[in-house]
Amino acid sequence: MATTAQATDLVIERIFDAPRALVWRAWTDAKHFQQWFGPKVFTVPNCTIDFREGGKYLFAFMDPEGKKIWVTGTYETIRPMEFVEYTDCFADEQGNMVGPAHYGFGDAMPTIMRVSLTFEDLGAKTKMTLRHGEFQSAEMVEMTKASWNESFEKLDVSLR
Repeated sequence: MATTAQATDLVIERIFDAPRALVWRAWTDAKHFQQWFGPKVFTVPNCTIDFREGGKYLFAFMDPEGKKIWVTGTYETIRPMEFVEYTDCFADEQGNMVGPAHYGFGDAMPTIMRVSLTFEDLGAKTKMTLRHGEFQSAEMVEMTKASWNESFEKLDVSLR
């Protein structure tokens, strides 16, 4: 029988052919982040990152029609080059938290979610593990998994 954590948490492991310092920078440097984040057809035209415990990030990802979805959160735990945990929620352009319904997601997602990242050296490569939790449905887990995987394909290209 599946536990609640298994049913509502998303875990993705990826191995990148890049040193850990470069993969880390892809998450912590706004200009690098803008190069890869979001599903294939999305861009990130706006991004600010205050990468410190208690610091916030705010970015918009934009679809091909020009619709922006703003996202914000707070970095809660940072162990340089090893681990990051942060909150994740939808926002307006000023960085004020809004519910998922603001962007048409209804009640399928909680207002605030948690994301953690672990980075490990594998010689010249880096193993990265993402844990994105607290989903309300398996459908949202699958949709979010597809979105992350498309982002990570773009990340892989940006690391070359």
